Amino acid sequence: MSRVPLANLKPALDACRAEWQGALLQTIDRAWFILGDEVASFEREFADFCHAPHAVGVANGTQALEIALRLSNITRPDQEVITSALTAPFTAQAILAAGATPVFADIDPETLLLDPGSAESRLSPRTAAIIPVHLYGQVCDVEAIAALAAHTGAVLIHDACQAHGMAYDHRGPAAFSFYPTKNLGALGDGGALVLGDADHDRLARLLRDGARAPGHVSTQRALNSRLDEIQACLLRVFLRHLPDWTAQRQRLAALYDKELSGLPPEWLRPVAWHPRSTHVRHLYVIRVRRREELIQHLQANGIGTGIHYPVPLHRQPAFPNINSCPIADQACGEILSLPLWPYLPEDDVRSVCRQIWKFYLGSTAGTS
Repeated sequence: MSRVPLANLKPALDACRAEWQGALLQTIDRAWFILGDEVASFEREFADFCHAPHAVGVANGTQALEIALRLSNITRPDQEVITSALTAPFTAQAILAAGATPVFADIDPETLLLDPGSAESRLSPRTAAIIPVHLYGQVCDVEAIAALAAHTGAVLIHDACQAHGMAYDHRGPAAFSFYPTKNLGALGDGGALVLGDADHDRLARLLRDGARAPGHVSTQRALNSRLDEIQACLLRVFLRHLPDWTAQRQRLAALYDKELSGLPPEWLRPVAWHPRSTHVRHLYVIRVRRREELIQHLQANGIGTGIHYPVPLHRQPAFPNINSCPIADQACGEILSLPLWPYLPEDDVRSVCRQIWKFYLGSTAGTS
């Protein structure tokens, strides 16, 4: 294991161990594990956290996106859904699972978020939805994307699986993932769909549970996608700590910004933060030259890294490849994620930055 791993869940778990262990024991003692009081309570609390009327707990973020598409009857191959070429493949897998066709737009060259101009160029009479991905915890240009959706009659759906705590536009549903390394992570898989419409809330609850009417009779095509009681009880505890954990991420990201600021931008530059955006700092991502060599150097010095993501979606064999996305192609050859997690010591951040300086310039000049 790296001395400074890319992610480390244990410090946050240790910080609230007594709380989550107590909640877990109480849940087990109740011996009700599917769609009970813990899920209902978490749904209310997460909806309040998101300043939204409704939240529906589901099995994972992918199925939250799929259900969001199904709510608007986007279920046919002739219906196209525009999304970013730079995201996890699960965004596009959700579109396929719903029955629609993903169409990939390019990204902004600085923020790496979905570029509204590229999205506009992908619009067609078949466009049924647009899914902006709030990548790395930063909110897209929602106003511009929402205007595109409104102009064409397309549905706006937020992929907020990396953006817990973001300030987002409630004109469309938002899908969240609670994968363990997320800002709000479970101890397993989990997800939620945050909604502003009461009818969609009712239908989403039906779709996640097999669309069952009394007597175990399914009324329509649906899923088996339920957040379980144990994960919900844990998430309720972790949600209380999320504002502090997010503040820690933001403080550590600012320290990275400071410590790396003197490096020549042609060698390294952090992914830009749009000044009008909120950013909950799910990942700290830089763009670098000589990436593979830098990874090896950091690894040799006990520092873990990651690439989110090495292959853009329009280059992956599971998905249609009908559009070019040259900016995403370039970014995927340069991006590198550095260690970032709550309770990461500041000295470790400085150590990571010293090694980066040493790799590029042969010295640690410029670091505190």
